[in-house]
Amino acid sequence: MACLFCEIVAGREPAFVVAAEPAGTAFLDTRPVFKGHTLVVPPVHIETLADLPVADLAGYFGFVQRIAVAVKEGLGAQGTFVAMNNTVSQSVPHLHTHVVPRTKGDGLRGFFWPRTKYAADEEAESYAADIRAKV
Repeated sequence: MACLFCEIVAGREPAFVVAAEPAGTAFLDTRPVFKGHTLVVPPVHIETLADLPVADLAGYFGFVQRIAVAVKEGLGAQGTFVAMNNTVSQSVPHLHTHVVPRTKGDGLRGFFWPRTKYAADEEAESYAADIRAKV
């Protein structure tokens, strides 16, 4: 069975891509905690953080850092929540880092992540474009 995130990186599955570079690909989560919730994945199939080669750490997390800044600035958020699951609660077994826009009083408490949906593809593309402009 093909990996969904590998298929997105290869361009064989649709996604609202925010940025792509040698260190990784960033795209909107289809079930965002808050609109603009972005996933960052390495360019090759790696299942967990422990599997990421040490030589790739700086490039990957530098890319995650740039996406976190772009989400904050592009969406006018007060900050971001950056997290990853390793194996447990990892719905797609491909390393991915969540970058979630945050605003004080947004209702996010602990690790309970309520999910929402975009009204239409145009709305999702608008969020992706706002973040893309800041990458």
